[in-house]
Amino acid sequence: MAEETTADKLAKKHREISVAEFFEKNRHLLGFDNNRKALMTTIKEAVDNALDACEETEVLPEISVEVIDMQNDRFRVIVQDNGPGIIKKQIPKIFAKLLYGSKFHKLSQSRGQQGIGISAAALYGQLTTGRPIRITSKVSPNNPAYYYELHIDTKTNKPEILKEQQKEWKTDHGTRIELDLEGSYQGGSQSIDAYLKQTAIVNPHVTLIYTNPKAEQIIFPRATDKLPVEAKEIKPHPYGVELGRMIKMLKDTESRTLQSFLTNEFCRVGNETAKNICESAALLPNTKPADMTREMAEQLVAGIRKTKLIAPPTDCLSPIKAGLLEKGLKKEVNAEFYTATTRPPAVYRGNPFIVEAAVAYGGNQPADDSVRVLRFANRVPLLYQLGACAITKSVIHTNWRGYGLNQSKGALPVGPCTIVVHIASVWVPFTSESKEAIAHYPEIVKEIKLAVQECGRKLSSYVRKRKRMQAESLKRGYIEIYIPHVGQALQEILGLSATNEQKVEKLLKELLEKKRGKLENMKFDPSLNPEYDANMARIGKDAAKEAEGTDTQKTLSDVQEDSSKDKGKSDKGGEKR
Repeated sequence: MAEETTADKLAKKHREISVAEFFEKNRHLLGFDNNRKALMTTIKEAVDNALDACEETEVLPEISVEVIDMQNDRFRVIVQDNGPGIIKKQIPKIFAKLLYGSKFHKLSQSRGQQGIGISAAALYGQLTTGRPIRITSKVSPNNPAYYYELHIDTKTNKPEILKEQQKEWKTDHGTRIELDLEGSYQGGSQSIDAYLKQTAIVNPHVTLIYTNPKAEQIIFPRATDKLPVEAKEIKPHPYGVELGRMIKMLKDTESRTLQSFLTNEFCRVGNETAKNICESAALLPNTKPADMTREMAEQLVAGIRKTKLIAPPTDCLSPIKAGLLEKGLKKEVNAEFYTATTRPPAVYRGNPFIVEAAVAYGGNQPADDSVRVLRFANRVPLLYQLGACAITKSVIHTNWRGYGLNQSKGALPVGPCTIVVHIASVWVPFTSESKEAIAHYPEIVKEIKLAVQECGRKLSSYVRKRKRMQAESLKRGYIEIYIPHVGQALQEILGLSATNEQKVEKLLKELLEKKRGKLENMKFDPSLNPEYDANMARIGKDAAKEAEGTDTQKTLSDVQEDSSKDKGKSDKGGEKR
């Protein structure tokens, strides 16, 4: 018998690991690297799933989120929705099997992508408390509700059913999950509260009912009853397919010829375009895909690059739209000026995407702090890795000084302002599995900068007009002080009576009001700008009263003429001045 070598001994130690075992030891990759972040990530994944489920079945979402403090850094998270529910046999796989879902191969806008979020939360709860995730789901009023208690078998990445039963549940349809986990609750910009508030901004069609660990209930009401436009699934665009994927697609296709393969497996490729691609690649259109070698596949990819193709369709996207984005921002951010924009569709690596931006300025926002940047991808808030995100870099590299904000080199601008950027795409290029920051694709960075610059130009116009109005109000104050003295001087110069002196003062105030009216085409909310309001109130109070019901077209010559008539009447009556 041959002597056992070192290689043989090492080979005995090799074994296959499941994806559940991998993430069990590397949970930080999924956003569970500390107690505070773990609690927020769990709620994020549950709420995202609920929103997707409701929108796919055209149900206006009503989502309840409850966080119960069980002491000793343990919390119970309860999330319930009014979505379509989940059929019985799918419940264990969805909640207790990592990388199981329906959206990974689907090219349309959705919040979830890998099918890993909620099952990762169940795994984290299992690791930190040993307790199972508990699910109740009902698909219709005529069907019973099913209740499950589940663990994940990390060696096989399969669900382990601890309890399964029917139960009474007084709701027509929906899903409820309960999960115990180790966590930490704190306020601030990366808290549950901030996540839910930002979710309400970019999902104005959602009603959120949130009960925090202090047993305080906060309601984020919906701002519109209109559901987002349904995102339709599309086929991959040829420009976004790399060589390895092309070889795999050629092996898996059921098409019999290369030409039919191109027309059936890709979008924006018709018969004529397929022939042009084959010609550019020096391949015959009737070549069988199964006979394509690696070299031939490489020629095909090169031929696609040489052929001019139409950009992919954009009905696979569901942007918020500028009007609703502004409406959602007004609902949650107290400011005096709002603007929003939606950019035309663009493409990176064959994937269509749309960038939207909004700005809220003034109000009770701090004027001496850096602006607040709210980042969103497919209607989901991004709360972590601010500095690593393409959105932040794009905002920093925009010259905000020209738009009325102070800015140091390489830093965010300073001012009472909130900047919102949303990216809608069939496949958002996140920098990690935890989906916290967007990669720096040049096409994406360019579109973000164009969007914020468009909002910046509108902001600049507003800020300039606001400064002019404040300067004008200050001048008005000085003029108002001297109107009585000017009126008295005109009385002496023109020889007017005391009555006409009052007419002169009234006329001067009316002229001042006309100037004010031109500037006041801009609408201000006095409660949001107390200094401006106090100044304008002080200056215009008396003038507005006296101007009521008068003819503003009179001139000083009219007043002088009236004075002459009055003098003639007094002479006839025998009175002397």
